[in-house]
Amino acid sequence: MTIDAKTPDEYISKVPEERKEAVTKLRETVKSNLPTGFEECISYGMIGYVVPHSLYPDGYHCDPKLPLPFINIASQKNYVALYHSGIYANKELHDWFVGEYPKHVSTKLDMGKSCIRFKKVETIPYGLIAELCQKMTPEAWIALYEKNTKR
Repeated sequence: MTIDAKTPDEYISKVPEERKEAVTKLRETVKSNLPTGFEECISYGMIGYVVPHSLYPDGYHCDPKLPLPFINIASQKNYVALYHSGIYANKELHDWFVGEYPKHVSTKLDMGKSCIRFKKVETIPYGLIAELCQKMTPEAWIALYEKNTKR
């Protein structure tokens, strides 16, 4: 499901009513817990948190005109999703999250490489997401990104 929006506020205004509160709370959780330096924007048709060109002029290797993506929030057809590139790129962070998840939520973790899917919005573990957001600075993300992409 694609939501055509130019700003995060516009994106949320177009989210289905039954998900609006959860997406808003997820956005606030991410915004208030990310280290300084990440910027909020619309990225790939989702609410995005990126390393701006002012911190990382090289931009995203797939399209250097774009800032380096880090986290995205989306309302998909059947779930709310949090995409976290650090979980995909850092096995230690991935393993920490997978180990912590059952301590916060009784339902099974539904996760892809970087995508955490919440089919029931009432099961979103906002406290755990807050912790996850605090674990990587823009500088640490840049270093990890370059280690994994520049050969």
